[in-house]
Amino acid sequence: MDITSEDALVDAVKGASGALAVRGGGTRGVPAVGDVLSVAGLNGISLYEPGALTLVAQPGTPVADIEAALAQENQRLAFEPMDHRGLLGTTGTPTIGGVMAANVSGPRRISVGAARDFLLGVRFVDGRGAIVKNGGRVMKNVTGYDLVKLMAGSFGTLGVLTEVSMKVLPRPETQATLVLLGLDDVGGVSALARALGSPFEVTGAAHDPAAQKTMLRIEGFETSVAYRLGQLRALLTTTGAEMDVLDEKASESMWMTVRDVAAFQGQSGDIWRVSCKPSDGPAIAARSGAEAWFYDWAGGLIWLRAAPGHDVRTQIGTFDGHATLVRADASTMAQFGMFHPETAGVARLTAGLRAQFDPKGIFNAGLMENAA
Repeated sequence: MDITSEDALVDAVKGASGALAVRGGGTRGVPAVGDVLSVAGLNGISLYEPGALTLVAQPGTPVADIEAALAQENQRLAFEPMDHRGLLGTTGTPTIGGVMAANVSGPRRISVGAARDFLLGVRFVDGRGAIVKNGGRVMKNVTGYDLVKLMAGSFGTLGVLTEVSMKVLPRPETQATLVLLGLDDVGGVSALARALGSPFEVTGAAHDPAAQKTMLRIEGFETSVAYRLGQLRALLTTTGAEMDVLDEKASESMWMTVRDVAAFQGQSGDIWRVSCKPSDGPAIAARSGAEAWFYDWAGGLIWLRAAPGHDVRTQIGTFDGHATLVRADASTMAQFGMFHPETAGVARLTAGLRAQFDPKGIFNAGLMENAA
């Protein structure tokens, strides 16, 4: 079912006799049952005020269209949303609704925050077919819930977005990346932690064990970038690592590969995404039983490539964080579930929220039921 207006969406939800699989650009390959409800036709930027750093768009608007409009004003989506197509082998077009529904946040999350932190307001249709609006310029919350934060990361299980209002930021003058060579996992993550604990405003912090490369991005005015790079070099001299610097063009290209997990594109196996305390990252990766891994967010995000059917969650055991199965065949996804099992208390809260916003359980049914 292709939706081209909010009124049509309301009618579709009210008339639904079973589950609805909410879809935008179709790039995530999210497993869900029911009739496909595509909101790709809800497309377009309805308001852009560069001076106010504010943009409002419908959910089916391609991310590329938004980035192109922002680029004309030397602005950007600072949270750096990932393009999943290369990693998942999907087609389609990444949309802003999908980005916000999944809270898709890239390497710059460590410095500017997640996608949800840039979401000012939402408009959506709930499971009863009612139109709900929350946030926006007034930021008035009349429901008792912070719906802006609830909708970001809900994967379409609480309602179907029809409009999002976002904060955007200016694009910096330049960027560069300091690369440390030859460090192991513990040494690399330790270096990232030291850099982030410094006053030099690092906006990207990743470690590639396969290449033994530890990467630190600096952005801003050219003179400031040069100064901070020099200070970081001095700070990290004690690591004993060889150092190199990537200029603006090379740095920008390299961080796109980090953002999109290019190292695992075209590689066989299941893909897991582990969120954890950065200091725990090396130990978690080592006991995961994965074939390869990659650290982002200074070690707080680990991308794992494991043998098909390998139970990464059991191998890791109890830890402060969660492991999401991002790519696997249907049987493995059904066996382990996409999302990490919730604790009993969180599961009760989740069930209560779904009962409030989707009492018939029609939106992306079964997507999160494994997390209980």
